[in-house]
Amino acid sequence: MFPLSLLEDVIGSLFSRVNIGAAVVSLLVFHLVRVYQKQRHLANVPPGPKPWPVVGNFGAFLVPSFLKKRFRPQPGAEGSGAPKHAAGILTELANVYGDVFSLFVGSQLIVVFNGYEVVRDAFSNHAEEFSDRPDVPAVTIMTKRKGIVFAPYGPIWKKQRKFCHTMLRTFGLGKLSFEPRILQELATVKTELLRLNDESGGAGVDLAPLIGNAVSNVICSMTLGQRFHHEDHEFHMLLGLMERGLEICVNSPAVLINIFPLLYYLPFGVFKELRQVERDITVFLKRIIAKHRETLDPENPRDLVDMYLKEILAQQASGQADSSFTDDYLFYIVGDLFIAGTDTTTNSVLWILLYMVLYPDIQDKVQAEIDDVVGKHRVPSLTDKGSLPFTEATIMEVQRLIVVVPLGIPHMASKTTEFRGYTIPKGTVILANLWSVHRDPTLWDDPDSFNPARFLDDDGTLRRKECFIPFGIGRRVCMGEQLAKMELFLTVTCLLQAFKFRLPEGTPPPPLHGRFGLTLAPCPFTVCVSTRT
Repeated sequence: MFPLSLLEDVIGSLFSRVNIGAAVVSLLVFHLVRVYQKQRHLANVPPGPKPWPVVGNFGAFLVPSFLKKRFRPQPGAEGSGAPKHAAGILTELANVYGDVFSLFVGSQLIVVFNGYEVVRDAFSNHAEEFSDRPDVPAVTIMTKRKGIVFAPYGPIWKKQRKFCHTMLRTFGLGKLSFEPRILQELATVKTELLRLNDESGGAGVDLAPLIGNAVSNVICSMTLGQRFHHEDHEFHMLLGLMERGLEICVNSPAVLINIFPLLYYLPFGVFKELRQVERDITVFLKRIIAKHRETLDPENPRDLVDMYLKEILAQQASGQADSSFTDDYLFYIVGDLFIAGTDTTTNSVLWILLYMVLYPDIQDKVQAEIDDVVGKHRVPSLTDKGSLPFTEATIMEVQRLIVVVPLGIPHMASKTTEFRGYTIPKGTVILANLWSVHRDPTLWDDPDSFNPARFLDDDGTLRRKECFIPFGIGRRVCMGEQLAKMELFLTVTCLLQAFKFRLPEGTPPPPLHGRFGLTLAPCPFTVCVSTRT
């Protein structure tokens, strides 16, 4: 195999010497030829803004934060004058071009689906055509199109997803039996939260590391059969690497890898950093998998990794040489569960607690309901969920306002398809704008306002709406939805039962536009906590 280090040296030399001009010109000419060849064959695709040469609409509309400091204000949104993220921009474009419109990133055609009816129609009625995953260079280089989240749709993906979902249920996914593991992590959060608050001297506590550690440990206990101490340096470093890797992929020059894949191998800057992040995460996870293999007892599997290794042995014993169950595939599945399961739920919890700080009247009302139903001494349980409608409505309203994965994970058309009067060619990248679904004024009254009561009927009973889809819809719906709902409910009820949250004295509230990456994360903030008596 061609050595990666040699390839890096060659590319570094190419970009660092006098022939850089010729190299850039060659890349541009090659790219323009590809664009011309692709666009010749496009007919009856959805309308959209005119693309720029070479970069397509990337430069005009989907400019990441590293290239542009400030987007135009979003009219009517909370925190008016705030920078706009991509989902908000795409929602505005739908007002101009319709709920199905086109963009280009380089030569790649992207079709954006906006609004509930379009998204539901696409992923429910055209699931076979629109459930595939695109070959996005930055993602493909790192995931090799394996695992669950980014793997292509087909027999292998179906088999792997079904196996993982079944095994996760075996170890408690969506079941009351898993509740003690979540509560164990929350007990640590509460203890550490008080300690850090006392040490802060009124400056407040950054909740992100505590919540991230707890959420990740829940995933680890189910997947890896172990939890990590909150002061474990290596584990903290891993969580930091994960966050940094996602940030680099979306909000740095590394996003240009998706137009010019060879940039990934540049031996400097964020390109080099991204490769190092990938290597460090790989070493950590593969070491754990190797330890599982060494200590495996097929008769007493401890977690998902053990069950997967057991399946590998079973398929090898049956002579299935071409089985998709391999050590390599297991590594990418563990990475998917670890990264996706940590980042999404952590940011959801942080958004909910931030809204409780910014809306103290809602915080008071949630706490009053918890006091009335659970009391102040018994630990909340999932069995209380049906008796806490306002608390549940508050969680749902924050999820609606802040869709933590506002554009979902990109889909791809697996074959040329006629949809809503347009032709969507095979290989087209599909974006489901969930932000537009949850901010649609035809579905939600005053959609930019924070109002938990919208999820309650006149007698205070929880009202569920089919257009509420924070976990997506269709065959690619989030596999961890049930676990996430359990964690959100128990975390919110346990912390609000125990503490009152507020901003540090004299500290302005953080902006609500968030930080757009793979997920929409809140801007950094700290809170002061006081024990409720």
